[in-house]
Amino acid sequence: MGTVKIVVMGAKGRMGQTIAQLVQADPALELVGVMERGGGTAGLECFNCVFGSDLDVVLPQLPGAVLVDFTSPESSVRTAQACAVHGNPMVCGTTGLTADQQAQMADAAAKAPVLWAPNMSVGVNTLLKILPELTRILGEAYDIEVMEIHHNQKKDAPSGTALKLAECLAQAREWDLKETATCCREGIIGARPQKEIGLQTLRGGDVVGVHTVYFLGPGERIEITHQAHSRTTFAQGALRAAKWLASQKPGKLYGIGDIL
Repeated sequence: MGTVKIVVMGAKGRMGQTIAQLVQADPALELVGVMERGGGTAGLECFNCVFGSDLDVVLPQLPGAVLVDFTSPESSVRTAQACAVHGNPMVCGTTGLTADQQAQMADAAAKAPVLWAPNMSVGVNTLLKILPELTRILGEAYDIEVMEIHHNQKKDAPSGTALKLAECLAQAREWDLKETATCCREGIIGARPQKEIGLQTLRGGDVVGVHTVYFLGPGERIEITHQAHSRTTFAQGALRAAKWLASQKPGKLYGIGDIL
């Protein structure tokens, strides 16, 4: 397989800059395009590649290039739809997508290869594979809680990763997360229901991301924590996904689990 060509959406943002720098440092990748939505392209010329804000102008110049996107739910959906039109693969790490927006991503994936994951970390996605088995082994005598901490600029809560972890835990219990998730406790709420998964959110400072799953049982407690120390972790995961996705076909909305 030759060099994989990469287009970075949101190249002036923190994640976009990190991704662009990693692409330029990787001989297996080539940075062929950088983009910003809304016309804010000043400064993009320094990347020495195609740049712009209009996907319908940029993507036809870069057939087959993999677009990497960590922006906003609305922007990511529009980008996926444009990739579907032009046939470019897309790796999306945007969090906070609604069920309807996820369905729109899946629709785009029917026409172009699309991989979406609320967390690109190999470690988190490994947890998603092993937590269901641990949940089944421990049984329903163990209450499950999820806590997440992020920086003070994060807009969505609970984080997409916390929701994904809770979803896999609920599925292991054969529960519907919408019916069993509790994101806030206040006042005299009574005893904790047995059929419940708590999701608690902390925000502050410049924390990249911490997620802890608690199994609280009779006489003991198990805590499993994943800490992301740098955004580079997510950028590296996204570029690993891009290398894999470049040779895939459309037809399903891929996730990191497909790579692992």
